Amino acid sequence: MTKWVYSFGGGLNEGSAGMRNLLGGKGANLAEMASIGLPVPPGFTITTEVCSAYYDNGNAYPADLAEQVAAALHRVEKSVGLVFGDATAPLLVSVRSGARVSMPGMMDTVLNLGLNDETVEGLAASSKDERFAWDSYRRFIQMYGSVVMGVPHHRFEDLLEQAKHGLGVTDDTAIKASDWREIVKDYKDVVQKETGKPFPNDPQEQLWGAISAVFGSWMNPRAHTYRKLHDIPASWGTAVNVQAMVFGNMGDDCATGVCFTRDPSTGENIFYGEYLVNAQGEDVVAGIRTPQPMSAARATADQSPMEKVLPEAYKELMRVRDILEKHYRDMQDIEFTVQSNVLYMLQTRSGKRTAAAALKIAIDMAQEGLITQEEAIQRVPPGSLDQLLHPTLDPKAEKNLFSRGLPASPGAAAGAIVFTAEEVEDRAAKGEDVILVRIETSPEDVHGMHAARGVLTTRGGMTSHAAVVARGMGRVCVAGAGGITVDYKAQTMTVGNVTLKGGDWITLDGGTGAVYVGKVATIPPTLSGDFSTLMGWADEVRRLRVRANAETPEDAETARRFGAEGIGLSRTEHMFFGPDRIGFVRQMIMSDDPATRKKAIDALLPFQRDDFSQIFRIMSGLPVTIRLLDPPLHEFLPHGEAELEEVATALGQSVESLRARRSALSEANPMLGHRGCRLGITYPEIYAMQVRAIIEAAIAVSKETGQAIVPEIMIPLVGMKTELEVTRKAAEAEVAAVFKEQGTTLDYLIGTMIELPRAAITADQIAEVADFFSFGTNDLTQTTLGLSRDDAGSFLPYYVDHGLLPKDPFVSIDREGVGALVRMGAENGRKTKSNLKLGVCGEHGGDPDSIAFFESVGLDYVSCSPFRVPVARLAAAQAALAMKKEKASS
Repeated sequence: MTKWVYSFGGGLNEGSAGMRNLLGGKGANLAEMASIGLPVPPGFTITTEVCSAYYDNGNAYPADLAEQVAAALHRVEKSVGLVFGDATAPLLVSVRSGARVSMPGMMDTVLNLGLNDETVEGLAASSKDERFAWDSYRRFIQMYGSVVMGVPHHRFEDLLEQAKHGLGVTDDTAIKASDWREIVKDYKDVVQKETGKPFPNDPQEQLWGAISAVFGSWMNPRAHTYRKLHDIPASWGTAVNVQAMVFGNMGDDCATGVCFTRDPSTGENIFYGEYLVNAQGEDVVAGIRTPQPMSAARATADQSPMEKVLPEAYKELMRVRDILEKHYRDMQDIEFTVQSNVLYMLQTRSGKRTAAAALKIAIDMAQEGLITQEEAIQRVPPGSLDQLLHPTLDPKAEKNLFSRGLPASPGAAAGAIVFTAEEVEDRAAKGEDVILVRIETSPEDVHGMHAARGVLTTRGGMTSHAAVVARGMGRVCVAGAGGITVDYKAQTMTVGNVTLKGGDWITLDGGTGAVYVGKVATIPPTLSGDFSTLMGWADEVRRLRVRANAETPEDAETARRFGAEGIGLSRTEHMFFGPDRIGFVRQMIMSDDPATRKKAIDALLPFQRDDFSQIFRIMSGLPVTIRLLDPPLHEFLPHGEAELEEVATALGQSVESLRARRSALSEANPMLGHRGCRLGITYPEIYAMQVRAIIEAAIAVSKETGQAIVPEIMIPLVGMKTELEVTRKAAEAEVAAVFKEQGTTLDYLIGTMIELPRAAITADQIAEVADFFSFGTNDLTQTTLGLSRDDAGSFLPYYVDHGLLPKDPFVSIDREGVGALVRMGAENGRKTKSNLKLGVCGEHGGDPDSIAFFESVGLDYVSCSPFRVPVARLAAAQAALAMKKEKASS
């Protein structure tokens, strides 16, 4: 019989932290905490395998699941001395999701399950607190009605606001038991009206309704969006955790809270969190009430820290904090409840953190001896380093302060005010910078948060949904800016007598919590301290070298600043578009007279020589791979009549003859047309000029600096050995001519870009005449899959969303197809020439998953955009460590 249910707490722990794939992160950690003696209310976990079976069998459960759930529930009853559904001593449970990786707020939770018109009276009698019992009942109806029965959440909130207004109170805790009774009746009426069905009284019906809702939430739109953003496969599924309730809303000696064992924004080794007295967990994470700080050191004069309000529970929590960090050897995100001054642990998981915090925590823990340097390298997601490249506000810039909130996620962001996630997504898709402004965010806003430059909320604390999700996404966030009044209907936000409208610009400072009117100037980041330390550790273990794609001095300087070890791709066609050059290029292409064409090419020579000299100078002897001209020809043809007339005048020809020439040169499919080496073969004087410019620049800079410059000349779009033979022979002849003229020589390499399937398949032949291969995976992906990068956007998202492709193949390499060609090309090339230098220069060179694949293939280097160099350095180190571990275990 398959085991579908695993118990935890109450002396029976059938799971452990190592079983997260089966039990989900929450279930695995609840069992682990209970097993090390922490106070965990008993419960049980329904495995992720049930989720898979549920969806595979038309939303039907395995036949023996109900029996296993009943047995596990009975064990919980015995452990706490209460009975589920009993009218006098009722057991209440929570039903919560728990995927193998944390997805904060994306899936559903139901608390206080088991209450009905009879058990609520039993709860009131046993707790001796009628107000608490009816408050719990209304919370249950609100959550169950919304999560399980589909009643819009705002319908309950509107009723509650009306009731508070009528009673003249602002805080839920001020509502009396008799008033809660009336609100419960109103809530039930809402359920009946919205669904056409009464609210269920049978606790067993409630339990299975909630279990099905949690499994159902795995496929809800917000969870789907979150999985897509974080590359979480739908096949993983979620577990369901059913746990005995403990209550933070039983009075002033009760509380609920969320805390982190270290600061998730900065990484400082400071206990960090928030709590609410007389509340339940959803009150904290949903941002419905603004919580209070944990420690007295972080509290202002008007705040009530837990350290002073509940000193014994706080002391116990500090003890648990120490135990959890040492046990898990990582910063933990903790949820807890205090009932009658007794602490209970409801969750622990590795806490989401900013990139800056991840760096600091990893380095500090390594230096504290909790983890090794290699583990520290693996603790920081490479993609998160993009956050460190965010600008910060210029301290000298003029600023007009609008309001302040909590610094929930660092960085600086400016944009137009937008009040809905949908509008944010629409405007961001058009290239606009926008800031999402909400009273509080909910999981339904996640797509807008991802598209926004930053997020501002007027409610909620540092552990609210907005704060946690923004930090995980690397979005700037200011939360709990309570001085701002947001009016969704009027599309305004107001502080005092200053009102800003939707579309007005604001700037957020996620490091201080400040909100400024208008756009404030920023300064680039400084990459030192923790960043330099981690990069140094990464550089010690990685095998793959990291170069940058750069063709301007600015790009080359940025690449050096970020630690690039050379240039893996300098696209010379990008150098030809300057206003002082494009005319000569058009004359070169449009002329059918070799002498006139040579005159235009000669005019371009000094420009090219200067371009290469600047790059060689900046790279200070590091390798530089220069790709000879590879434009789709149509990009350089004169387009409008004015451009045509300008070229005609320069060439001394009629507009009509050039119009005919342009028509003759136009191509139906220019990406597969007269480009790359085909252009160099039919117009050899173009490549000759470029080779001359490269060698002359290298000689000049070598003499000037005293450094050995070894240029790498790359012939593009080679599909056959014969093409490389012809172009290499012509290039070597031009190099020899320059050496003779200059009276000196230098070392150089001539290689090719492998970007056509035929080149990969015949790599053994091509390697006979190549010094190096550089895999151009952008074009190799296009030509292998028959996809156009420019046009596939209309259907590729559908393929990814519906599982036809695991990822966008232009973002992360298609290992089975394109990757197989890269492996074949590398292996076949080195069979012919064992010392053949191998690199990759497509956008995949900056993608961590692709880098792991290139490490397995044995390439020598990856080349990526300058701003992705730090990402690639760290990813290469992690890939090397993964390979080392794999070899050790095999």
